[in-house]
Amino acid sequence: MPVNRLRAVLVDGWQRLERVLLPPRCVLCQAPGSWGDLCADCAREWPKNESYCARCAIPLAEPAACCGECLRQAPPWDRVWAPFRYAWPLDRLETRFKFHGDLAAGRVLAEAWLREPRPLELPQRLLPVPLHRARLRQRGYNQALELARPLSRALGIELAPRGLQRLRATPPQSELDGKARRTNVRGAFRLAPGLELPEHVAVVDDVMTTGATLAECARLLKRAGVHRVEVWALARAPRG
Repeated sequence: MPVNRLRAVLVDGWQRLERVLLPPRCVLCQAPGSWGDLCADCAREWPKNESYCARCAIPLAEPAACCGECLRQAPPWDRVWAPFRYAWPLDRLETRFKFHGDLAAGRVLAEAWLREPRPLELPQRLLPVPLHRARLRQRGYNQALELARPLSRALGIELAPRGLQRLRATPPQSELDGKARRTNVRGAFRLAPGLELPEHVAVVDDVMTTGATLAECARLLKRAGVHRVEVWALARAPRG
C-alpha cells in the first residue's frame, strides 16, 4: 500500500477511535454534540434571520422590501447577507470568539454560516472589516478575517485580507449610540495602496448592529469605482 494511502487510513482509523473514546461535546452546554459542535437542543435554538428588510437585513415581524430606516435614507451598499439574528445562543459564542480568544467558538459560527443558502450571484472578492493595529496586537486576530477565510475557501472567492485598512484607533462601536457610531468611523478607513478592485465585492464582518462601520466601508469602495458592494455579516442585531 502506498505510504500516503497508508497514512490516510491510519488517520481515519484514529479519528474514528477518538470519536468513540472522546465523543464531541456541545461547545455551549457540554452535552454530547450532534450538529457539528452543538447538541441538538442548542442547535434547535439557533437564531435564523428569516423575516427581515431586503435592503439592510434588519429583523422584522414581517418581511419587507424596505424598512422605514432604509426608506428615509438608502444605505450605500447594494445588498446584505446576514443569515442569523444576534440572539441566543449565537451571541454567547460570538462573545467568546471575539473577546475571549475562543477560536473553537469561531469555527462553530463559520460552519453554521456555510450551511446557509448563499447568494445566487457571488462577489469576486471578499474584504474583511479591519482592526486597527493596536487592537489587533491586543486581540491577536481579526474576527472578521477569521470568518472570511472559510467563506473564501468554500465558495471559491478571492480574499483580500488587508484590502481595507483602518487609519486610526476608534472607541469600540458597542459603547456608542447610533449617531456617535457614524461619527466615530467617519474617515477611519482606506484602501490598501495599489489595490485593484473588481466590479463586485463583499465587505465581511461578524455582527451588523447599526451598520455604521459597514456603511463607511461601502462608501469608500463606491468612491473607488466598485459597481456593486455587498455586506456579508454573520448576524444582524435587532434595532434598538
